Amino acid sequence: MDGKMLARLAAVVFVAIAITATVIEMTRQDDPAPVRTAPALQPPADPLRESLRRCQQLGEAAANDPGCLATWAENRDRFLGRSPAPAVPHDNGEQ
Repeated sequence: MDGKMLARLAAVVFVAIAITATVIEMTRQDDPAPVRTAPALQPPADPLRESLRRCQQLGEAAANDPGCLATWAENRDRFLGRSPAPAVPHDNGEQ
């Protein structure tokens, strides 16, 4: 056998192996991956979030609602990282 014939034979064997591998890969049925379901983690109910949703549903009327104004102030304080202001006692004018 001369070198040319040996090179042709190697090329034919290589092509045959490549075609066989391709056919096997194309006909292979993949097993479906097991579906991992994480336990349903529900964050604890946040009363501020619920109040914000209520104010959102009120629409323009929320601008005049004292509860919504207080909720927005609390949300702003939380966002800015400020501690809530201490309650100021109301003075009725009596001494």
